[in-house]
Amino acid sequence: PLIVVPHGGPHSCTATGYIPSYSYLCRHGKYAILHVNYRGSTGFGQAALESLAGTAGILDVKDVVHAVERVLESYSQIDPSRVGICGGSHGGYLAGHCIGQYPDLFKVAAMRNPVTNIATMVSATDIADWCYIETLGPGGYDWNSFRGPTREELGVMFDASPIAHVDNVKAPTLVALGMSDRRVPPSQGLEYYHTLRSKGVRTKLLVYEKDGHAIDRVASEADHWINIKRWFDEHL
Repeated sequence: PLIVVPHGGPHSCTATGYIPSYSYLCRHGKYAILHVNYRGSTGFGQAALESLAGTAGILDVKDVVHAVERVLESYSQIDPSRVGICGGSHGGYLAGHCIGQYPDLFKVAAMRNPVTNIATMVSATDIADWCYIETLGPGGYDWNSFRGPTREELGVMFDASPIAHVDNVKAPTLVALGMSDRRVPPSQGLEYYHTLRSKGVRTKLLVYEKDGHAIDRVASEADHWINIKRWFDEHL
């Protein structure tokens, strides 16, 4: 089985270094891991980085799916019927998009502090600039004159969000939330979790009251990754 891992950021990257959490999934879960540096990642030039602004939920999703398809074509030992996805923050955003846009490809998901509805996030986050730039593109907001989003802008933000595709989701989905997160408010994950439950999709919620965006307190991080492994073991 394959676990696909798009990084957070989105303007960061997954480097070729040792990552204990995914090493744990490889060693004890016997999973193949695919890290994807989609368009918008650092390390590929300014044009590639800026190409994601205004196209979030489109270009990055296409890159993740393309990488998965190439791996399935190239490695016969990977079972194409056993593909899952795991990510936090923008990686969780992409996990939500992938299980919604490609429900027959991604069979299970684990999301950590995911962005699920940018329209409801923009007024509650400490990175409102991310909400505007990634959905409206460069020049889509006047930083010299504060204002809330317009009705039209809220519509664009909604359409760029995983919640716009939630009716298609079939994959069992684990949602982990740091309740002290100011970057991606816990309400984002809660909204998605309750929406999945209302539609009868198998889901589970992990709540870490004292953790922020990273969920990196020692006990919380350990519990989180053990639960991720158990979720994939059960559903993948």
